Amino acid sequence: MTRRPQICILGSAEPGSAAYELAAAAGAALARLGITVVSGCGSPATRVAAERAVAAGGLVVSIVPPDEMPPADWPATVVIPCGMGDARNLLMALAGDACIVIGGRAGTISEVCLAWLHKRPLLPLVGCGGWSDGLPSNPPDERQNSPILPWHSVQELEAQLRTLGLVR
Repeated sequence: MTRRPQICILGSAEPGSAAYELAAAAGAALARLGITVVSGCGSPATRVAAERAVAAGGLVVSIVPPDEMPPADWPATVVIPCGMGDARNLLMALAGDACIVIGGRAGTISEVCLAWLHKRPLLPLVGCGGWSDGLPSNPPDERQNSPILPWHSVQELEAQLRTLGLVR
């Protein structure tokens, strides 16, 4: 296989929260597992996941809404300025073999629904509050388009990635 698996990180959580700490640990774990992280880096949680993945030597692709490059200290190895505003959410939803969902607000809900419509597996963090907590029992609709595999810890996240065949 020449293409590395890609996991999109969606959501939001504030620094100091359990969800934020798990986002950081997930970023480092994905890098260690050889998985490319796709992150817009627009929320503290998605940014820390990218920072930890880069620090661990991983590849991070950041798709940003404006049409200009972000500052040189942006936590990514590849940046794609799309100039599409919120329409960029479709690119985020499609860019992963699966999508990790952490907490979340309206933009996250949009990305999750788009990922669901395009049959991307969803990996919601549960037990830390936020919108992702309810995703396993309240999928976007009745179609059962893709698996929803919740996780509480990085070890559980790795097990779910193995279930999807994204980790050897």
